[in-house]
Amino acid sequence: MAGIFTISLDFELHWGGFEKWSLPAYNQYFLNTRAVIPRMLELFSQHDIHVTWATVGLLLHESREQMENNFPSVKPSYLHPELSAFHFINHHGIGRNESEDPCHYAHSLVQLIVNTPHQELGSHTFSHYYCNEEGSTVESFRADLRSAIKATSRYGIRPRSLVFPRNQFNEEHLRVCAEEGFICVRSNPSSWFWQIHTRKEGMWKRFNRGLDAYFPMTSNNSYPLSRIRIEKDLPLCLPASRLLRPYRPNELFLNNLKISRIINEMEKAAMHNEAYHLWWHPHNFGNYPVESLAGLEKILKAFCSFRSRYGMRSLNMGELADHILSRNGGSVA
Repeated sequence: MAGIFTISLDFELHWGGFEKWSLPAYNQYFLNTRAVIPRMLELFSQHDIHVTWATVGLLLHESREQMENNFPSVKPSYLHPELSAFHFINHHGIGRNESEDPCHYAHSLVQLIVNTPHQELGSHTFSHYYCNEEGSTVESFRADLRSAIKATSRYGIRPRSLVFPRNQFNEEHLRVCAEEGFICVRSNPSSWFWQIHTRKEGMWKRFNRGLDAYFPMTSNNSYPLSRIRIEKDLPLCLPASRLLRPYRPNELFLNNLKISRIINEMEKAAMHNEAYHLWWHPHNFGNYPVESLAGLEKILKAFCSFRSRYGMRSLNMGELADHILSRNGGSVA
């Protein structure tokens, strides 16, 4: 079995941090993000890269009226209400449509994603739901997922892959995902500093996560498919391998080191017939889009070399889950 390269993207725009990113200070950042996504898709098409776009459901609408019609029947009741997207909408307001408010709507970009070969429209929940925050309930999480499914169905798609916002989840949430039809989720790397419980984390964990992008803080980030557990009534958990961190100016050595580390890890996975799962947020390219795209292109060209030399394959999350299940009887139920 050849090695596998998987990319999953957390597509959020302002919904990924509405409680901490003030507008209009971040307007240009998200406008840059919107401009870079078509170029990203061009690179994926050019190099035949299969990608999962885990998209916040709120982005999928063409108008506020349409969005409100898809609001969940049970909204989150976090201890800190400012973490709720619905609290943000009620207290800060959003525009009526994408042309008026491009930070909170992305119908045209989603349509472009759907129309690009081998791109999977997955879910990042409807409202960027925080599973492990105080006040989160299974009932409100299920309602949120159902709204995400309903919003995605407008594109003729039933989402099967899910990425949890801030990588927060537990087995109870996994069970709900399976019951609502998701066959796979992205899970965290096994390293201790990727075990995320709530939005409030110690600086030591964050420091080690950042350092790991450049220097080996873990032994191995790729994995054999035999490590993926198939459990009754649970989706497959597909571990992330590496976060592609943003380009930073005046850090030429570190920027090059980060890209080289990813390429070296990917080649190791290709040589050992293992899976390598890269992820990032499209908005990570918002500050230095030209330099960030150049780094991505180096990674994709390296993958093409490994595809030729080792037979490495590009699969999005749904395709990877299908492949694993087909080798093991075809079902998690």
